[in-house]
Amino acid sequence: MQRLGGVVILMQQSINKKVLDNISYLVGSAETIEGMSKVAAKEPFDESVVDFLSNVSKRLMRSSEAQVYPDIITLGFWMRKTSIIKLRDRFSCDDSNLHLGRGIVLHIAPSNVPVNYAYSLVSGLLTGNANIVRIPSKDFPQVEIINRAIKETLEEFVEMKAYICLVRYDRDQKVNDFLSAIADVRIIWGGDATIEEIRKSPLSSRAGEVTFADRYSLAVIDSDKYIEIENKAKVAEDFYNDTYLTDQNACTSPRIVVWTGSCITKAKDLFWIHLHEVVLKKYTFQPIQGINKITSAYLMAVHADKVKIKQNGDNLIVRVQITEIIDDLMDMKDNSGYFFEYDCHEILELYNLCNDKKCQTIGYIGDKDMFIPLIKSGIKGIDRIVPVGQTMDFDLIWDGYNLSERLTRTISIL
Repeated sequence: MQRLGGVVILMQQSINKKVLDNISYLVGSAETIEGMSKVAAKEPFDESVVDFLSNVSKRLMRSSEAQVYPDIITLGFWMRKTSIIKLRDRFSCDDSNLHLGRGIVLHIAPSNVPVNYAYSLVSGLLTGNANIVRIPSKDFPQVEIINRAIKETLEEFVEMKAYICLVRYDRDQKVNDFLSAIADVRIIWGGDATIEEIRKSPLSSRAGEVTFADRYSLAVIDSDKYIEIENKAKVAEDFYNDTYLTDQNACTSPRIVVWTGSCITKAKDLFWIHLHEVVLKKYTFQPIQGINKITSAYLMAVHADKVKIKQNGDNLIVRVQITEIIDDLMDMKDNSGYFFEYDCHEILELYNLCNDKKCQTIGYIGDKDMFIPLIKSGIKGIDRIVPVGQTMDFDLIWDGYNLSERLTRTISIL
């Protein structure tokens, strides 16, 4: 019987090796994954992790290559030691219990947001876990720059090598099955279709899961407050970073601009002129994007009443002005500088739009208290309300999940 058991073990090891051979390793190796079950879970915000991330941050902030990419610089700034200490102070639990990482976290990163995988990895590290991260298959320059900084830092923090494995692999059920089976938590980014596909691979009975489904976001601008702002070019830069930086593919990117206040017409003219100047200077425009946006705008004009299509002399910005928020409005959305635009006279007019569970973030200019009646009305959507320019800023509370809690376990001591 012992011999039979040994044969079974050898067969399983052979199967595991074949599966692991179907993975490309950008940081770490098959041996890293095989050894993760024996890696000790750390306490949240362990000093060695904080120092490691601080070192990666310094490399990114010093990199001349990274300076070209605002999303990398934002990541580096977020990983500074002072920033992490602030996170620690916010999320530390003083409850007389012990807190440790859950073990192994499998991260399935989205394919269309270059740096998201890094934020997910950092969240797993800060909460004390070993991490296997499936990163985007597309060769984003940001991924190469970030990974290089991680690998260089790992040579100085050798202990951390056991906690990080960054991988790529094609759609492969066997790989998903294997990695899901060893995971203590699985985090799935990238939308409904990805979640459905990955969930075909079962988790162990004690494992948890966090999913980030398809979402949409909006911007609400108080026209009176906007008119008062002196540096309107800075506002345009901020809005550009929220939207064009990811071609509006991020769930946090506003798809509709809602105007309030008494100076709407004047504010609109100024806002879109300033934004167009930024887009013209920074954005790489593909003709197919213009075709797609115009097609979507015409389809919307057929679909809804009293729709007006506004352009700034080219296809860099397409504004579809609507007079009512129809139930299926966000089914008609597009990207790459395609915006619905709505004049709002009372905040509760946004109830149906924000009552959808797919509604995630409000980026605003004005007084955040204007949203209190909307939130207290009992809407089922909206997880974040942040100033314009900060919709992409990552936090350990995301999509309504407290990742500090979801990625740790609590040892009760009475």
